[in-house]
Amino acid sequence: MLQNTEIDTNNNMKTRVWLACLTTILIAKWGMAQELYDVNITIQNRDQSSHIGEQFFITGAFNGWKPAAVLVGAIPKYGETIQVTIPSVPKGLFEYKFTRGNWETLASTAKGNLEGPIKLIVTGDTAVTATIDGWRDDFPASTASPQVHILDSAFYFPKLDVQRRVWIYLPEGYAQSKESYPVIYMHDGQDLFDEATSKGRIGPLEWRVDEAIDEAKDKAIVVAIAHAEDIQRRQNEYFVRPTTSFPQPLGEAYLQDIVSVLKPYVDQHYRTKSDRAHTAMAGSSVGGLLTFYASLLHPETFGTVGVLSPSIWLDEGNIDQAIAQIPVKDASLTPDFYFYGGGNENRIKPDGSRVRMHDDIERIIQMMQNSGREKIQVSIEPDGRHGAWYWQKAFPYFYSWWTSQFSQNDNQS
Repeated sequence: MLQNTEIDTNNNMKTRVWLACLTTILIAKWGMAQELYDVNITIQNRDQSSHIGEQFFITGAFNGWKPAAVLVGAIPKYGETIQVTIPSVPKGLFEYKFTRGNWETLASTAKGNLEGPIKLIVTGDTAVTATIDGWRDDFPASTASPQVHILDSAFYFPKLDVQRRVWIYLPEGYAQSKESYPVIYMHDGQDLFDEATSKGRIGPLEWRVDEAIDEAKDKAIVVAIAHAEDIQRRQNEYFVRPTTSFPQPLGEAYLQDIVSVLKPYVDQHYRTKSDRAHTAMAGSSVGGLLTFYASLLHPETFGTVGVLSPSIWLDEGNIDQAIAQIPVKDASLTPDFYFYGGGNENRIKPDGSRVRMHDDIERIIQMMQNSGREKIQVSIEPDGRHGAWYWQKAFPYFYSWWTSQFSQNDNQS
Protein backbone atom coordinates (compact mmCIF):
# COMPACT_ATOMS: atom_id res chain seq x y z
CA MET A 1 0.00 0.00 0.00
CA LEU A 2 2.79 2.36 0.89
CA GLN A 3 4.56 1.48 -2.34
CA ASN A 4 1.48 2.31 -4.37
CA THR A 5 1.10 5.62 -2.59
CA GLU A 6 4.73 6.45 -3.29
CA ILE A 7 4.32 5.69 -6.97
CA ASP A 8 1.22 7.89 -7.20
CA THR A 9 3.08 10.74 -5.49
CA ASN A 10 5.97 10.48 -7.91
CA ASN A 11 3.62 10.37 -10.88
CA ASN A 12 1.71 13.40 -9.62
CA MET A 13 4.95 15.28 -9.12
CA LYS A 14 6.15 14.36 -12.61
CA THR A 15 2.80 15.46 -14.01
CA ARG A 16 3.00 18.80 -12.22
CA VAL A 17 6.55 19.40 -13.43
CA TRP A 18 5.61 18.45 -17.01
CA LEU A 19 2.60 20.77 -16.97
CA ALA A 20 4.71 23.60 -15.56
CA CYS A 21 7.30 23.14 -18.29
CA LEU A 22 4.63 22.96 -20.97
CA THR A 23 2.98 26.11 -19.66
CA THR A 24 6.31 27.94 -19.69
CA ILE A 25 7.01 26.84 -23.24
CA LEU A 26 3.55 27.85 -24.46
CA ILE A 27 3.80 31.26 -22.78
CA ALA A 28 7.22 31.80 -24.33
CA LYS A 29 5.98 30.78 -27.78
CA TRP A 30 2.90 32.97 -27.45
CA GLY A 31 5.05 35.91 -26.45
CA MET A 32 7.33 35.39 -29.43
CA ALA A 33 4.41 34.90 -31.84
CA GLN A 34 2.40 37.85 -30.55
CA GLU A 35 4.54 40.96 -30.63
CA LEU A 36 1.97 43.52 -29.53
CA TYR A 37 2.36 47.29 -29.67
CA ASP A 38 0.40 50.50 -29.20
CA VAL A 39 -0.56 52.60 -32.21
CA ASN A 40 -1.22 56.27 -31.39
CA ILE A 41 -3.03 58.23 -34.10
CA THR A 42 -3.30 62.03 -34.11
CA ILE A 43 -6.25 63.04 -36.27
CA GLN A 44 -6.60 66.53 -37.70
CA ASN A 45 -9.97 67.79 -38.91
CA ARG A 46 -9.69 69.56 -42.26
CA ASP A 47 -13.42 69.49 -42.97
CA GLN A 48 -15.51 72.62 -42.25
CA SER A 49 -18.92 70.96 -42.47
CA SER A 50 -21.59 70.90 -39.81
CA HIS A 51 -20.31 67.66 -38.30
CA ILE A 52 -17.93 69.36 -35.86
CA GLY A 53 -18.74 68.10 -32.38
CA GLU A 54 -20.35 64.85 -33.54
CA GLN A 55 -18.96 61.56 -32.34
CA PHE A 56 -16.79 59.55 -34.71
CA PHE A 57 -15.21 56.12 -34.66
CA ILE A 58 -12.20 54.19 -35.90
CA THR A 59 -12.62 50.79 -37.51
CA GLY A 60 -10.27 48.24 -38.99
CA ALA A 61 -9.19 44.63 -39.05
CA PHE A 62 -8.35 45.00 -35.36
CA ASN A 63 -12.09 45.11 -34.53
CA GLY A 64 -13.47 43.07 -37.43
CA TRP A 65 -14.33 46.22 -39.39
CA LYS A 66 -17.24 47.08 -37.11
CA PRO A 67 -18.01 50.70 -38.03
CA ALA A 68 -19.20 51.88 -34.60
CA ALA A 69 -17.27 49.76 -32.11
CA VAL A 70 -14.33 52.00 -31.12
CA LEU A 71 -15.20 55.59 -30.26
CA VAL A 72 -12.53 58.21 -30.92
CA GLY A 73 -14.46 61.16 -29.52
CA ALA A 74 -16.00 64.37 -30.82
CA ILE A 75 -14.91 65.72 -34.19
CA PRO A 76 -12.63 68.67 -33.33
CA LYS A 77 -12.90 72.15 -34.76
CA TYR A 78 -11.39 72.86 -38.14
CA GLY A 79 -7.61 72.59 -37.98
CA GLU A 80 -7.58 71.07 -34.49
CA THR A 81 -6.61 67.52 -33.56
CA ILE A 82 -7.70 64.61 -31.39
CA GLN A 83 -5.79 61.48 -30.45
CA VAL A 84 -6.71 57.83 -30.13
CA THR A 85 -4.56 54.90 -29.08
CA ILE A 86 -5.21 51.36 -30.28
CA PRO A 87 -3.52 48.97 -27.85
CA SER A 88 -2.15 45.47 -28.38
CA VAL A 89 -1.70 45.72 -32.15
CA PRO A 90 0.20 42.74 -33.62
CA LYS A 91 3.35 43.32 -35.58
CA GLY A 92 2.70 43.76 -39.31
CA LEU A 93 0.06 45.45 -41.45
CA PHE A 94 -2.42 47.72 -39.66
CA GLU A 95 -5.40 49.15 -41.61
CA TYR A 96 -8.11 51.55 -40.48
CA LYS A 97 -10.84 53.99 -41.49
CA PHE A 98 -12.98 56.60 -39.74
CA THR A 99 -16.78 56.65 -39.64
CA ARG A 100 -19.54 58.52 -37.85
CA GLY A 101 -21.15 55.21 -36.94
CA ASN A 102 -21.99 53.33 -40.18
CA TRP A 103 -20.72 52.72 -43.70
CA GLU A 104 -22.83 55.55 -45.12
CA THR A 105 -20.88 58.05 -43.00
CA LEU A 106 -17.32 57.11 -43.87
CA ALA A 107 -14.60 59.75 -43.97
CA SER A 108 -13.81 60.68 -47.56
CA THR A 109 -11.63 62.94 -49.65
CA ALA A 110 -12.54 66.63 -49.87
CA LYS A 111 -14.40 65.80 -53.09
CA GLY A 112 -16.42 63.00 -51.47
CA ASN A 113 -14.50 60.06 -52.93
CA LEU A 114 -14.04 56.92 -50.85
CA GLU A 115 -10.57 55.47 -50.75
CA GLY A 116 -9.04 52.28 -49.46
CA PRO A 117 -8.02 51.84 -45.85
CA ILE A 118 -5.20 53.86 -44.35
CA LYS A 119 -2.28 51.48 -43.99
CA LEU A 120 0.90 51.29 -41.96
CA ILE A 121 3.40 48.60 -40.99
CA VAL A 122 3.74 48.18 -37.24
CA THR A 123 7.19 47.14 -36.00
CA GLY A 124 7.00 48.70 -32.55
CA ASP A 125 5.03 51.31 -30.62
CA THR A 126 3.94 53.68 -33.37
CA ALA A 127 2.75 57.28 -33.60
CA VAL A 128 1.18 58.51 -36.85
CA THR A 129 -0.97 61.37 -38.09
CA ALA A 130 -4.14 61.23 -40.19
CA THR A 131 -6.61 63.77 -41.54
CA ILE A 132 -10.34 63.96 -42.08
CA ASP A 133 -10.98 65.91 -45.30
CA GLY A 134 -14.68 65.20 -45.79
CA TRP A 135 -17.58 62.86 -45.09
CA ARG A 136 -19.13 60.66 -47.76
CA ASP A 137 -22.76 61.43 -46.81
CA ASP A 138 -22.26 65.15 -47.56
CA PHE A 139 -22.13 64.25 -51.27
CA PRO A 140 -24.65 62.61 -53.65
CA ALA A 141 -25.18 58.93 -52.83
CA SER A 142 -24.79 57.78 -56.44
CA THR A 143 -21.35 57.84 -58.03
CA ALA A 144 -22.40 56.32 -61.37
CA SER A 145 -21.56 58.33 -64.47
CA PRO A 146 -24.30 59.44 -66.91
CA GLN A 147 -23.15 56.65 -69.21
CA VAL A 148 -24.55 53.96 -66.87
CA HIS A 149 -28.14 52.90 -67.57
CA ILE A 150 -30.48 50.15 -66.41
CA LEU A 151 -30.85 47.70 -69.28
CA ASP A 152 -33.63 45.91 -67.39
CA SER A 153 -34.60 46.00 -63.73
CA ALA A 154 -35.82 42.39 -63.94
CA PHE A 155 -34.13 40.58 -66.84
CA TYR A 156 -35.24 36.97 -66.93
CA PHE A 157 -32.60 34.22 -66.83
CA PRO A 158 -34.61 31.12 -67.82
CA LYS A 159 -32.21 28.35 -66.76
CA LEU A 160 -31.77 29.98 -63.37
CA ASP A 161 -35.47 30.89 -63.35
CA VAL A 162 -34.73 34.25 -61.75
CA GLN A 163 -35.09 37.90 -62.62
CA ARG A 164 -32.07 40.13 -62.07
CA ARG A 165 -31.23 43.75 -62.60
CA VAL A 166 -28.82 44.33 -65.46
CA TRP A 167 -26.95 47.58 -66.01
CA ILE A 168 -25.34 48.68 -69.25
CA TYR A 169 -22.55 51.20 -69.72
CA LEU A 170 -22.71 52.96 -73.09
CA PRO A 171 -19.70 55.08 -74.07
CA GLU A 172 -20.16 58.84 -74.08
CA GLY A 173 -21.63 59.96 -77.40
CA TYR A 174 -23.16 56.55 -78.12
CA ALA A 175 -26.61 58.03 -78.88
CA GLN A 176 -25.18 60.52 -81.39
CA SER A 177 -22.88 58.12 -83.24
CA LYS A 178 -23.29 55.07 -85.44
CA GLU A 179 -20.22 53.32 -84.13
CA SER A 180 -20.29 49.74 -82.86
CA TYR A 181 -18.42 48.71 -79.74
CA PRO A 182 -16.79 45.71 -78.07
CA VAL A 183 -18.59 44.32 -75.02
CA ILE A 184 -17.50 43.10 -71.58
CA TYR A 185 -19.89 40.97 -69.53
CA MET A 186 -19.28 41.36 -65.80
CA HIS A 187 -20.62 39.83 -62.59
CA ASP A 188 -21.49 41.49 -59.25
CA GLY A 189 -23.05 44.42 -61.09
CA GLN A 190 -23.96 46.23 -57.85
CA ASP A 191 -20.27 46.83 -57.15
CA LEU A 192 -19.00 48.05 -60.52
CA PHE A 193 -20.32 51.59 -61.04
CA ASP A 194 -21.99 53.01 -57.99
CA GLU A 195 -21.31 53.38 -54.27
CA ALA A 196 -25.06 53.70 -53.74
CA THR A 197 -25.52 50.01 -54.65
CA SER A 198 -22.14 48.62 -53.63
CA LYS A 199 -21.53 46.74 -50.40
CA GLY A 200 -18.32 45.47 -48.91
CA ARG A 201 -16.56 44.34 -45.78
CA ILE A 202 -14.81 47.71 -45.45
CA GLY A 203 -17.52 49.94 -46.88
CA PRO A 204 -19.33 50.56 -50.16
CA LEU A 205 -16.31 50.80 -52.46
CA GLU A 206 -17.05 50.37 -56.17
CA TRP A 207 -14.78 49.42 -59.04
CA ARG A 208 -15.16 52.73 -60.96
CA VAL A 209 -15.49 50.76 -64.20
CA ASP A 210 -17.39 53.63 -65.80
CA GLU A 211 -14.76 56.22 -64.89
CA ALA A 212 -11.99 53.91 -66.13
CA ILE A 213 -13.60 53.61 -69.57
CA ASP A 214 -14.57 57.31 -69.62
CA GLU A 215 -10.86 58.08 -69.33
CA ALA A 216 -9.66 55.38 -71.73
CA LYS A 217 -8.76 55.97 -75.36
CA ASP A 218 -10.61 52.90 -76.64
CA LYS A 219 -14.27 52.57 -75.66
CA ALA A 220 -16.46 49.56 -74.95
CA ILE A 221 -19.91 48.62 -73.71
CA VAL A 222 -20.16 46.95 -70.30
CA VAL A 223 -23.05 44.66 -69.38
CA ALA A 224 -23.19 44.24 -65.59
CA ILE A 225 -25.39 41.57 -64.01
CA ALA A 226 -26.57 41.88 -60.40
CA HIS A 227 -25.70 39.08 -58.04
CA ALA A 228 -28.19 37.47 -55.68
CA GLU A 229 -28.55 39.49 -52.48
CA ASP A 230 -28.26 36.38 -50.34
CA ILE A 231 -24.56 35.52 -50.09
CA GLN A 232 -25.12 31.76 -50.09
CA ARG A 233 -27.33 31.95 -53.16
CA ARG A 234 -24.75 34.14 -54.89
CA GLN A 235 -22.06 31.57 -54.18
CA ASN A 236 -24.25 28.73 -55.45
CA GLU A 237 -24.94 30.60 -58.70
CA TYR A 238 -21.23 31.31 -59.22
CA PHE A 239 -19.87 27.80 -58.57
CA VAL A 240 -19.87 25.55 -61.63
CA ARG A 241 -18.93 22.14 -60.25
CA PRO A 242 -20.14 20.57 -56.98
CA THR A 243 -18.31 21.30 -53.74
CA THR A 244 -18.93 20.21 -50.17
CA SER A 245 -20.74 23.48 -49.42
CA PHE A 246 -22.55 23.70 -52.76
CA PRO A 247 -23.41 20.20 -54.03
CA GLN A 248 -25.88 21.49 -56.66
CA PRO A 249 -24.24 24.60 -58.14
CA LEU A 250 -25.96 26.72 -60.79
CA GLY A 251 -22.98 28.42 -62.38
CA GLU A 252 -23.11 26.46 -65.62
CA ALA A 253 -26.80 27.33 -66.07
CA TYR A 254 -26.03 30.98 -65.35
CA LEU A 255 -23.27 31.06 -67.97
CA GLN A 256 -25.59 29.39 -70.48
CA ASP A 257 -28.19 32.10 -69.85
CA ILE A 258 -25.58 34.78 -70.54
CA VAL A 259 -24.48 33.11 -73.77
CA SER A 260 -27.88 32.03 -75.10
CA VAL A 261 -30.23 34.75 -73.80
CA LEU A 262 -28.53 37.90 -72.53
CA LYS A 263 -25.84 38.26 -75.20
CA PRO A 264 -28.27 37.81 -78.13
CA TYR A 265 -30.56 40.42 -76.53
CA VAL A 266 -27.68 42.89 -76.16
CA ASP A 267 -26.44 42.28 -79.71
CA GLN A 268 -29.96 42.81 -81.07
CA HIS A 269 -30.73 46.01 -79.17
CA TYR A 270 -27.34 47.75 -79.08
CA ARG A 271 -24.58 48.45 -81.59
CA THR A 272 -22.07 45.80 -80.60
CA LYS A 273 -19.15 44.08 -82.22
CA SER A 274 -20.58 40.67 -81.47
CA ASP A 275 -17.73 38.40 -82.59
CA ARG A 276 -15.65 36.58 -79.95
CA ALA A 277 -12.59 38.77 -80.58
CA HIS A 278 -14.57 41.75 -79.29
CA THR A 279 -16.43 39.93 -76.49
CA ALA A 280 -14.93 39.57 -73.03
CA MET A 281 -15.98 38.52 -69.55
CA ALA A 282 -14.50 39.69 -66.26
CA GLY A 283 -15.08 39.00 -62.59
CA SER A 284 -13.42 38.78 -59.20
CA SER A 285 -13.29 36.33 -56.31
CA VAL A 286 -15.97 33.65 -56.92
CA GLY A 287 -16.96 35.73 -59.95
CA GLY A 288 -13.36 35.38 -61.14
CA LEU A 289 -13.60 31.62 -60.76
CA LEU A 290 -16.87 31.64 -62.73
CA THR A 291 -15.21 33.73 -65.46
CA PHE A 292 -12.41 31.19 -65.62
CA TYR A 293 -14.96 28.43 -66.20
CA ALA A 294 -16.60 30.55 -68.92
CA SER A 295 -13.33 30.49 -70.84
CA LEU A 296 -13.26 26.68 -70.71
CA LEU A 297 -16.94 26.07 -71.44
CA HIS A 298 -17.59 28.86 -73.98
CA PRO A 299 -14.34 29.69 -75.80
CA GLU A 300 -16.35 30.24 -78.98
CA THR A 301 -18.12 33.19 -77.31
CA PHE A 302 -15.51 34.90 -75.12
CA GLY A 303 -12.25 35.84 -76.79
CA THR A 304 -10.82 37.33 -73.60
CA VAL A 305 -11.40 36.78 -69.89
CA GLY A 306 -10.31 38.92 -66.95
CA VAL A 307 -9.85 36.60 -63.97
CA LEU A 308 -9.26 38.73 -60.88
CA SER A 309 -8.44 37.12 -57.52
CA PRO A 310 -10.21 33.85 -58.44
CA SER A 311 -11.46 31.79 -55.48
CA ILE A 312 -9.67 28.66 -56.63
CA TRP A 313 -9.09 27.59 -53.02
CA LEU A 314 -12.85 27.14 -52.50
CA ASP A 315 -13.34 24.98 -55.60
CA GLU A 316 -11.86 21.81 -54.06
CA GLY A 317 -9.71 20.95 -57.06
CA ASN A 318 -12.55 21.10 -59.59
CA ILE A 319 -10.90 23.69 -61.82
CA ASP A 320 -7.75 21.54 -62.02
CA GLN A 321 -9.87 18.64 -63.27
CA ALA A 322 -11.75 20.89 -65.71
CA ILE A 323 -8.52 22.09 -67.33
CA ALA A 324 -7.42 18.48 -67.79
CA GLN A 325 -10.84 17.20 -68.92
CA ILE A 326 -11.79 19.96 -71.39
CA PRO A 327 -9.34 19.81 -74.29
CA VAL A 328 -8.43 22.60 -76.66
CA LYS A 329 -10.31 21.51 -79.77
CA ASP A 330 -9.38 24.51 -81.93
CA ALA A 331 -6.29 26.60 -81.11
CA SER A 332 -7.83 29.58 -82.91
CA LEU A 333 -10.64 29.58 -80.34
CA THR A 334 -8.38 29.65 -77.29
CA PRO A 335 -9.23 32.78 -75.27
CA ASP A 336 -6.73 35.34 -74.09
CA PHE A 337 -6.39 35.14 -70.30
CA TYR A 338 -5.65 38.03 -67.95
CA PHE A 339 -4.97 36.98 -64.36
CA TYR A 340 -4.69 39.35 -61.42
CA GLY A 341 -3.78 38.44 -57.85
CA GLY A 342 -2.62 40.22 -54.73
CA GLY A 343 0.57 39.37 -52.89
CA ASN A 344 -1.29 39.70 -49.58
CA GLU A 345 -4.29 37.56 -50.55
CA ASN A 346 -3.74 34.76 -48.07
CA ARG A 347 -6.92 32.71 -47.82
CA ILE A 348 -8.16 29.88 -45.59
CA LYS A 349 -9.34 26.77 -47.44
CA PRO A 350 -12.36 24.72 -46.27
CA ASP A 351 -9.98 22.18 -44.68
CA GLY A 352 -8.42 24.91 -42.51
CA SER A 353 -5.12 25.14 -44.40
CA ARG A 354 -3.90 28.43 -45.79
CA VAL A 355 -3.13 29.27 -49.39
CA ARG A 356 -1.56 32.25 -51.11
CA MET A 357 -3.60 33.56 -54.03
CA HIS A 358 -0.63 34.05 -56.33
CA ASP A 359 0.56 30.49 -55.67
CA ASP A 360 -2.85 29.21 -56.82
CA ILE A 361 -2.66 31.40 -59.92
CA GLU A 362 0.86 30.28 -60.81
CA ARG A 363 -0.08 26.62 -60.39
CA ILE A 364 -3.17 26.96 -62.60
CA ILE A 365 -1.26 28.89 -65.25
CA GLN A 366 1.28 26.08 -65.49
CA MET A 367 -1.55 23.58 -65.96
CA MET A 368 -3.11 25.75 -68.65
CA GLN A 369 0.13 26.10 -70.56
CA ASN A 370 0.60 22.35 -70.43
CA SER A 371 -2.91 21.94 -71.90
CA GLY A 372 -2.20 24.26 -74.84
CA ARG A 373 -3.73 27.47 -73.43
CA GLU A 374 -0.78 29.82 -73.73
CA LYS A 375 -2.21 33.29 -74.34
CA ILE A 376 -1.82 34.46 -70.76
CA GLN A 377 -1.05 37.79 -69.10
CA VAL A 378 -0.38 37.81 -65.35
CA SER A 379 -0.38 40.76 -62.95
CA ILE A 380 0.55 40.19 -59.30
CA GLU A 381 0.29 43.28 -57.10
CA PRO A 382 2.71 42.69 -54.17
CA ASP A 383 0.62 44.69 -51.67
CA GLY A 384 -2.76 43.64 -53.10
CA ARG A 385 -5.46 42.19 -50.89
CA HIS A 386 -8.89 40.68 -51.55
CA GLY A 387 -11.40 43.47 -52.11
CA ALA A 388 -12.97 46.10 -54.35
CA TRP A 389 -10.31 48.73 -53.61
CA TYR A 390 -7.68 46.54 -55.25
CA TRP A 391 -9.90 45.44 -58.13
CA GLN A 392 -10.67 49.10 -58.75
CA LYS A 393 -6.94 49.60 -59.28
CA ALA A 394 -6.54 46.42 -61.32
CA PHE A 395 -9.42 46.92 -63.76
CA PRO A 396 -7.88 49.74 -65.86
CA TYR A 397 -4.81 47.59 -66.53
CA PHE A 398 -6.95 44.66 -67.63
CA TYR A 399 -9.10 46.95 -69.78
CA SER A 400 -6.10 48.59 -71.46
CA TRP A 401 -4.53 45.20 -72.15
CA TRP A 402 -7.81 43.82 -73.56
CA THR A 403 -8.48 46.74 -75.90
CA SER A 404 -4.88 46.69 -77.11
CA GLN A 405 -5.40 43.08 -78.24
CA PHE A 406 -7.91 44.02 -80.91
CA SER A 407 -7.44 47.76 -81.49
CA GLN A 408 -4.25 47.22 -83.50
CA ASN A 409 -5.98 44.64 -85.73
CA ASP A 410 -9.03 46.90 -86.11
CA ASN A 411 -6.84 49.80 -87.24
CA GLN A 412 -5.08 47.61 -89.80
CA SER A 413 -8.32 46.26 -91.30
